[in-house]
Amino acid sequence: MTLNSSDTSTTRSTQLDYAIPAARIASLSSGEFVGIVSDNPEQKIRLKTFHSEIQNDHMAIRDEEDGYKPIPVIATVSHEDIQENYQRIKREVAELITG
Repeated sequence: MTLNSSDTSTTRSTQLDYAIPAARIASLSSGEFVGIVSDNPEQKIRLKTFHSEIQNDHMAIRDEEDGYKPIPVIATVSHEDIQENYQRIKREVAELITG
């Protein structure tokens, strides 16, 4: 707040810095994550920042993936089919707008 003989002015500014620097995020390995949680005045959180790692059971994942079945092809769609559908939708939307 600034006071002088003819005027009073109040200035508020907020400076938001990155909570987690981009360099730290860029250096994370697969399965690692960092973050910050917020709290409220009634429920304070002492340790707000975290750096954690997900530990996967790669053998179990591989066994599960080996049991996957391929997704069957229901229909073959050409580029022309996609363009025709796109144009039809545009026409229908234009008709809705114009009445």
